[in-house]
Amino acid sequence: MSALIKATPEPYFLPYQAAWLKDTSRFKIAKKSRRVGLTYAQSYEDVRDAAKKGGMDVWFSSADESAAKEYIRYCGMWAKILNIGARDLGELVIDEKKGIKSLVIELESGKRIHGLTSNPKAFRSKGGKLILDEFAFHEDAEGMWKAARPIITWGYPVRIISTLNGTGNRYYRMMLEAERDNAEGKKSIWSLHTITINDAVEQGLADKIVGKPLSAQERKAWLDVEREGCGDEDAWRQEYLCEALDENSFWLSWDDITKAEIPEAGKPELYEGGNCYVGWDIARKRDLSVIWVVEQVGDVYITREVITMKRTSYGEQLSRLAEVMQRYRVIRATLDATGLGGPIVEQAQAKFGALRVEGLIFTSQSKQAMAVMIKQHFQDRRLRMPEDKAIRAAHRAIKQTKSAAGHARFDAERSEGGHADEFWAHALAIYASDGRLQPPAGGQVDADPGTYKSQRPGSEQRAPLFERHTGAATGLRARLRGWLAKTL
Repeated sequence: MSALIKATPEPYFLPYQAAWLKDTSRFKIAKKSRRVGLTYAQSYEDVRDAAKKGGMDVWFSSADESAAKEYIRYCGMWAKILNIGARDLGELVIDEKKGIKSLVIELESGKRIHGLTSNPKAFRSKGGKLILDEFAFHEDAEGMWKAARPIITWGYPVRIISTLNGTGNRYYRMMLEAERDNAEGKKSIWSLHTITINDAVEQGLADKIVGKPLSAQERKAWLDVEREGCGDEDAWRQEYLCEALDENSFWLSWDDITKAEIPEAGKPELYEGGNCYVGWDIARKRDLSVIWVVEQVGDVYITREVITMKRTSYGEQLSRLAEVMQRYRVIRATLDATGLGGPIVEQAQAKFGALRVEGLIFTSQSKQAMAVMIKQHFQDRRLRMPEDKAIRAAHRAIKQTKSAAGHARFDAERSEGGHADEFWAHALAIYASDGRLQPPAGGQVDADPGTYKSQRPGSEQRAPLFERHTGAATGLRARLRGWLAKTL
């Protein structure tokens, strides 16, 4: 057997891999980015533990068969590098009655390394070292832990390695318990290692992949390419930056958002001359100021233009609104009248008329009404919007939470890209399209009060959604408008 087994691992592994291998704790758990080579390092530790005098059998389980095969291949590679006698026994039946099979390598010590998929039944009546790889993605993590935990009863070690997969799973609870104990200065049973993609790159991952030393700028460029290639900002944050995301808290699903995206949206030159509705989320310095234009084509609302402004004077912003009002047949524009938006609304109403321009103060009630309304439109597949990363991220950023009093709140974390400003501008435009329609500029006001009622088919079916999410009956919109009229 090679002396390499007893050697320090620094020459062969990156610092974070070496730190994992040097940690001899019985209970180790890792919160890691994807593809940083921790399973690769773990296979080295397992070959070493199985091959040493008085070694142990190793039981490895991952979320799918391909990962188990990759792990066994790593183990075979390490056995060869370390000059350890090993036989690849291939796939063996380890439980004939239950039809359970395992990929097996037997070392010269007589100990075996088993690679299995995530089947809890496979771990019954077994003993040895336990490795649960990508544990957050196991189909039955609760059943797996219940079946696998007794394996280590006789003092064997356990290693849990995973990328995050939301918050509703056993892996997240175990990892969170270790984090909390560490934060509170308590002694945790688990030795926790956290490795984000940024940590890995800083410690040489990109250099190793590229095959040469990289400058800080080159490492950043490498990360930018990986992030762009990921395509999904949520996936990047969770699976690479190790930020757990609770899917249930996001107001709009990725499926609803991406199915609304079309290449033709957001192009003013494709305007067909139909009725348009405008939403304007007003800002001056900190956030983006966004004007959103939708055209109604049948029962679908197609985004025709999105104007984004930052640190732009209110005078210039009003000029952009004037261009929009002239370029499109705008039936109604709904503007954010919160705070400094109030005077802007008054100026816009003075110029374009109070029948075409309305102000909406952002309150928990009005934001809830807009959020519910636009979600229904997304789910009904009545929206078409641009294929734009920033717009997609802004719509995805909105989360529904509960206040201390138990009321629904809709908000987003402030980021470099703003404060979900594109979402609220879009929601304001859809809000403008609802309810009683007003005549276009220069048009005659029909004496029949039914003339300007909403033409949206199935609008009466939306009432249960409002009632379910707001606790209000079907008159919510009318009451909200009445309250706003008094307030403004």
